[in-house]
Amino acid sequence: MANHTSAKKRNRQNKVRNTVNSQYLSKLRTALNKFNATLDSKNNKEIINSYSSVNSIMAKALKKGIFKKEYISRKLSSLSKKISKK
Repeated sequence: MANHTSAKKRNRQNKVRNTVNSQYLSKLRTALNKFNATLDSKNNKEIINSYSSVNSIMAKALKKGIFKKEYISRKLSSLSKKISKK
């Protein structure tokens, strides 16, 4: 356990950041699952809407520094390839 006040503050900050990061990861996983579910449907509007929601969540997470830009670009590229194969 931390004894210094600065170390205690760092622990508090790490807990908050950890919860925020896990929330974004959960949002992203949910959006990716919805996107994969809509790929099975033939409705192009649903596919585009789910792709844009995934893109939005990823952009916000990138802006907050939760994910690296290489990870985001790789994921979006693979999702767009899945759309083009449909």
